[in-house]
Amino acid sequence: MSTSYDLAAIASRLAILDLVSEAATTERQAAVAAILRTPREGNEAEVLLIRRSERQGDPWSGQMAFPGGRREPADPSLYYTALRETEEEIGLDLAQHGRFLARLADLPAVARARRVGMNITPFVFALDDPDPPPFTLSAEVAEVVWAPIGPMARGQSASKYAYNHEGNVLDMPAFAVEQRIVWGLTYRMLEMLFEVLHQR
Repeated sequence: MSTSYDLAAIASRLAILDLVSEAATTERQAAVAAILRTPREGNEAEVLLIRRSERQGDPWSGQMAFPGGRREPADPSLYYTALRETEEEIGLDLAQHGRFLARLADLPAVARARRVGMNITPFVFALDDPDPPPFTLSAEVAEVVWAPIGPMARGQSASKYAYNHEGNVLDMPAFAVEQRIVWGLTYRMLEMLFEVLHQR
């Protein structure tokens, strides 16, 4: 039986995940929002990706990513961090326009092949309106792209990214999305999502 990638089926499969309470940690924390919608044409869900602006000092400069960022001391929870960062980066109020689906497992942040002492928590949301309010991009975001889930989850858009690490070129697993390459942390988060969707 093949897996369905429409929004209702995805939401149903994510409902099996337990809500995880936030454990105390001395490491820095961050949260991102994986936002899904049903396009006007077609049944398979799409996921929102941003391309980060080219910025000096940003270890993920220019990469495809989910909206998100570091937890601030005033943030009452990582869920709130995901909401706040999404609104700051693309102007989308998920509390008003989004529906929370699931929290995925924490992921250690890696930059330039090294852990950076920070854990990232992905939260999955659905937009029931295929045409949300226009995005307002911050200086940190170069563009927003809606990427079909199905081709990535089925391996049809599997690709490689040639990563130059200290003079050695490594072929990193990636997804090709409209001439853009999704690799690294965002690739790993998408793979975590697909693992849940493919559970029997």
